[in-house]
Amino acid sequence: MSDIKALTLTQKAWEEISHHAVETFAEECCGVILHNGGIDAVRRCRNIQNALHALDAESYPRDATIAYAMDLKELESILHEAGTTGAKIKAFYHSHPNHEAYFSQEDKAFATPFGEPTFPESAHIVISIYDRAVKRISAYAWAQEKKDFVEIPLKKI
Repeated sequence: MSDIKALTLTQKAWEEISHHAVETFAEECCGVILHNGGIDAVRRCRNIQNALHALDAESYPRDATIAYAMDLKELESILHEAGTTGAKIKAFYHSHPNHEAYFSQEDKAFATPFGEPTFPESAHIVISIYDRAVKRISAYAWAQEKKDFVEIPLKKI
């Protein structure tokens, strides 16, 4: 497995990603959690899936109710922030409106665009939300020996 055996989020980060999912419901939310000096910092990203779908429905057949695409400029800014401050990219997160919290084939494709994870030491969090109520939050990490993502324990402190 990856070095990630379990994931711990601060209460504040847990609440922030939950609120993000509620605010964007019935569309998927997405973002990044940075970690530096014992502090989890949630960085929201715009889900540009609807814009991509409108521009090219053949290449992007899903809309934002069942898919997400992070705004690349925002993601680049977050990665730059991590690089300049020494923050660790703790996790990527997104929601599944009206669906369970599981790591889908689309989620895996986003995390492994070239067959291996772009950020193997970062977890992936999926928020299950029904009718603006968060039902479950789960976390996944890359298991090198399985060449796949596996669910890992997720705790809040």
